[in-house]
Amino acid sequence: MRLLIGAGTLAFAATPALAQIELRLATVSSTGEPIYEAMEFFVEAVEEKVGDAVTITIHPNGELGSNQEVYEQVKIGAPVIQNSDPGYLSDYVPDFGILNGPYLLSDPRDFSKILKSDLFAGMKDDLRGSAGFELLATNWFFGARHVISDREIRTPADMEGLTIRVPPNTMWIETIEAMNGRGVQLAWPEVYTGLSTGVVKAAEAPLAALHASKLYEPAKTVSMTGHFKAFVGLVMNADLFASFPPEVQEALTRSAIEAGDYMTDLVIASEEDYAGKLEAEGVTIVRDVDEAAFRQATESVYGAFPDWTPGLYERVSEILAD
Repeated sequence: MRLLIGAGTLAFAATPALAQIELRLATVSSTGEPIYEAMEFFVEAVEEKVGDAVTITIHPNGELGSNQEVYEQVKIGAPVIQNSDPGYLSDYVPDFGILNGPYLLSDPRDFSKILKSDLFAGMKDDLRGSAGFELLATNWFFGARHVISDREIRTPADMEGLTIRVPPNTMWIETIEAMNGRGVQLAWPEVYTGLSTGVVKAAEAPLAALHASKLYEPAKTVSMTGHFKAFVGLVMNADLFASFPPEVQEALTRSAIEAGDYMTDLVIASEEDYAGKLEAEGVTIVRDVDEAAFRQATESVYGAFPDWTPGLYERVSEILAD
């Protein structure tokens, strides 16, 4: 029997061939970022496990739409794997929001403690049940996020009145406000134009993303605030995933986790390299940021989410401290 997956529909043909599955892998990031390299790793890893039974085509630069648009495609059963962010997943299961909390992690490798916990297993089950999403992995370290702007930032006072691009996500908005900035919602592909025209005076992202998107052209100062140590991953429609043969399910999940490990190593090893690339473009890197002051300023953010399970922050803190 041959299984053909097109625009979210299933068609069957009476042949003895192994199931043929065609999937699209979506991201708003560019081909010059580590996440694209990790996606290539993922595609190759799946191919190594199941051969041509699964064909995955990568669509970077928002080719399939904005994050919200692609999530809607996934939700209705389209054959799309979405680059997922806990902040966006919190729209469906609020507790996911804490995974992107400000200054939650001292060492990004500690994130694995959360992923191995019963707490996280329950969150994945809730996501599958309430939103119909299958979370293949969320161990892809996207990088520490820093501020690029027209000014040097060392303390929250330096950010007073600064308009900063944020995605339409409560965690980002609350965090930037706590840091003394003013969040302005823009889709990522619009950030370069927003900085160039003055719609915003700043943006925040990992160094690799700042370099790949050439935001150093309209803004020349990067302040190493490191306010988020962001992890992303891959998500797809749960019913579609469940329709696949077990060996394909295993290949997708294992490969997604392997690609996350690969990306984490890549991002950690390359941050200083990207700092050097930005400096070569004439960017000033501000390293003496008062992280303690920003950490204290953003503590209140964890009290801004009444929909979180009571005691969630305390439980996550205990997991990280173990």
